[in-house]
Amino acid sequence: MFSYLPTLLLGLPISLSLMIISVLIAFFLAILFVQIIVLNIPYLSHIIKLYLIIFTGTPFLVQLFLIYYGPGQFTILHSISWLWLILSQPWLCAILALALNSAAYSTKLFVGSIRTIPTGLWQACTALGMTKQQSLRVLIPFAIKKSLTSYTNEITLVFKSTSLAYTITIMDIMGYSQLLYGRSYDIMVFYVAGL
Repeated sequence: MFSYLPTLLLGLPISLSLMIISVLIAFFLAILFVQIIVLNIPYLSHIIKLYLIIFTGTPFLVQLFLIYYGPGQFTILHSISWLWLILSQPWLCAILALALNSAAYSTKLFVGSIRTIPTGLWQACTALGMTKQQSLRVLIPFAIKKSLTSYTNEITLVFKSTSLAYTITIMDIMGYSQLLYGRSYDIMVFYVAGL
C-alpha cells in the first residue's frame, strides 16, 4: 500500500506551488477588490460584485474548464500571441482559475470582517482628519487579523482544489494517483494520496 508513496510524492511540489502562487495572487487581488467595494467606486464596485456572484456561484471545476478549454473556441485569440500563450498553458490556466476563485471568496471574507469593525474605530479615524481611503489603509490590517482563522480555511480549500488540476493534464498528486490506478487497478492508491 505505501509502495505508492514515492511516486505520489512527485506530485506534491506541483500541488504546493499551484497553491502558494494562487494564494499570493488571490490575496493581493482580494485586497484591491475590498478597497473598491468599501470605497464604493461607481462602476468598478458593480463589476467586482458581478465577478463575486459569478465566481462564488459556480463550481470550481466549471471555472477551470471554461478558462482552459473555453478560449480555444475563439479563433481570434490565436492571433493575439501573448494571450494565446497564457491561455494554452494548463499550468497558467490552473493558477488563474485558482487565483480568481480564491480571490472571490477572500474578498467576501475580508469585506465581511471590515463590516464588523466597530464604528468607534471609523469615527476615531474621521476625528483624526483621515479620508475614507486613509482610514481603510489603517483598518484593513485589523480586519485581516480578525479574519485570519477563516482565511486559513480558504487556503486549505485552495490546496484541496488543486486536486482538480489533473483534469487539465497537470500531474499533481491526483494526476499521479490516476496514473498509478490505471496501471494497477488498486483502489488503495487514492487512500495513500489522501494521507
